[in-house]
Amino acid sequence: MPSVDMTKGRIFRQLIGYAVPLVLGNLFQLAYNAVDSMIAGRFIGTDALAATGMAGPVMNILILGISGLCIGAGVIMSACFGAKDHESLKKELSTLLIAGTIFSIAVAALGIIFAYPLMRVLNVPDSVLDITVLYLRIIFIGAPFTYFYNALSQALKSVGDSKTPLKFLMASSVLNCLLDLFFIGYLGFGITCSAVTTTVAQMVSAMLCFIYIYARVPLLSLRPSELRLDKAMLGTTLSYGSVTALQQACQPVGKLLIQSSVNTLGVSVIAAYNAVTRVDDFAFTPEQSISHAMTTFIAQNRGAKNYGRMQEGFRKGLILEACYFVLIASAVLLFNRPIMSLFVSGEGADAVIQEGHLYLSTMAFFYIFPAFTNGIQGCFRGVGNMKVTLVSTFIQTSLRVVFTFLLVPHFGIHAIAYACAAGWSAMLLFEVPYYFHYRRKMALA
Repeated sequence: MPSVDMTKGRIFRQLIGYAVPLVLGNLFQLAYNAVDSMIAGRFIGTDALAATGMAGPVMNILILGISGLCIGAGVIMSACFGAKDHESLKKELSTLLIAGTIFSIAVAALGIIFAYPLMRVLNVPDSVLDITVLYLRIIFIGAPFTYFYNALSQALKSVGDSKTPLKFLMASSVLNCLLDLFFIGYLGFGITCSAVTTTVAQMVSAMLCFIYIYARVPLLSLRPSELRLDKAMLGTTLSYGSVTALQQACQPVGKLLIQSSVNTLGVSVIAAYNAVTRVDDFAFTPEQSISHAMTTFIAQNRGAKNYGRMQEGFRKGLILEACYFVLIASAVLLFNRPIMSLFVSGEGADAVIQEGHLYLSTMAFFYIFPAFTNGIQGCFRGVGNMKVTLVSTFIQTSLRVVFTFLLVPHFGIHAIAYACAAGWSAMLLFEVPYYFHYRRKMALA
């Protein structure tokens, strides 16, 4: 099984080598929603683009909550594999799959039932309410497949195989794109088909992981007699995953509240905001992946008590974050209008593109803030201080929502960029002093 020992060797090479597969995996995950948005906007219309945008934050809460729980389980499975305790590894995987089946079915049922009242609470315009609710309900039907893919991919990563889940995610993303282009772009089906193709792609990625494990990874292949729920392991899984899941859910909950403010501004503005948030997601993903690389690097060196190397890894990780900021800010400033034109065409497109241009021309300069907040959070996760990441994320999200509600009614979605900057600034004001305090406390200097 492949492994990476980060306690020795070139730091930049290790951080970049670890981050790149994560970037690719996350970008393909984002591609699900982005492709739906582009095809919906260009082949169905502005209403369809607005519908996918209003459903997006709810979908993100679902996906990030699931991934947070699975990440917690992945830590446990990695520990079992490292200790060569294969029996406990299988117990954890079995517990994760059984509990996940119950959890994901319950989430799907609740989502289907409460999709309509939730969209009402979020001020979804009547003109697109019905198609948004239908789109969201079909997405919730796919929740069990999303869970199973995340659970099985974490199992593979726990035994050192990080490339196979990426390959399956890439295959399902390409399938999603091809199905959308054929059924929507060529045959002319509507927004319902977009949700169905996304669900089918999620099902395929889960099935590919399942088939691969039973064909190639005997260690993770569970016999019927091994399928049982271990209460002790379930408790440990929940304790590991709950903080991560809460932090993961903070951002989409904030986006959901912000979306409710944007939804009062009309369909064209909603469509523009949907498009720019897709751009933001792609911009933030490499920053987050560098942060995850820093987490693993710092955690490994903390275990080896290489405290000086930890500090060097943290410093070089922040340098990578800063270099990436220069790259992404330049790209967004130069190409924001062509990027926006990918999402819309036809009547009303000019208004949507102009709204997006104003937002992205400002936000490009502010990408420096999440570059550093992500880097610092990667450090805290690496030393095992998960609570500070939750608190700082909560501070950032809360202020962003407050400033959005204060500014957007007067200045439109352009003001959301400034609201984000205010939240990130407050996050840094909390994290940076705490970092130096924590470093002195733990004698890491």
